[in-house]
Amino acid sequence: MSSFLLPLAQITEHAVETVAAHGEAPSALTQITENFGIKLPYIVAQVVSFAIVAFVLWRFAFKPVLATLDERQHKISDGLKYAEEMKAKLEAAQQQTAAQLKTAQLEASKIIDEARKTAKDLADREAAAATERANGLITKAQQAIQLEHQKMLADARVEIARLVVATTERVLAKKLTDADRASYNETATRELTGV
Repeated sequence: MSSFLLPLAQITEHAVETVAAHGEAPSALTQITENFGIKLPYIVAQVVSFAIVAFVLWRFAFKPVLATLDERQHKISDGLKYAEEMKAKLEAAQQQTAAQLKTAQLEASKIIDEARKTAKDLADREAAAATERANGLITKAQQAIQLEHQKMLADARVEIARLVVATTERVLAKKLTDADRASYNETATRELTGV
């Protein structure tokens, strides 16, 4: 790089010397440069060197760094978009879960109500059947009691008729024939039963 700048500096210095040699009046710029010790060829060489260094830095340092930063920024923005999408999906899933829970609770309430109704109906049917069976048993018991009562009355009549015949035989002190005994039994039975 210095081999390129050295001829450039020499050309610039030669131009300044040529202007000074022709006897022209020094300009304000020439006076400032002479007063401060600034030499134009060195400044031009430094500007060219700075431009080359700036170009090299831009091409091989800043541009890749900026590309990397852009790529990272893009990844970050993609990550944020993905996070937002996941947040929206999570909220949608939570809402869907809440709706499903509410639906399940309503269905469970319906099932429980139906079970209670079915249990009540079954209990009512069983109670009605038990009442019917009890009424049937009571009716049968009453019929059995009535039959037993009629049998007892019939047995009592037969016994009373036999006692009347035995008493009558004793009273009359004679033996009755079977026909007489049957006749007395019938008569006694009729009188006792009121038929």
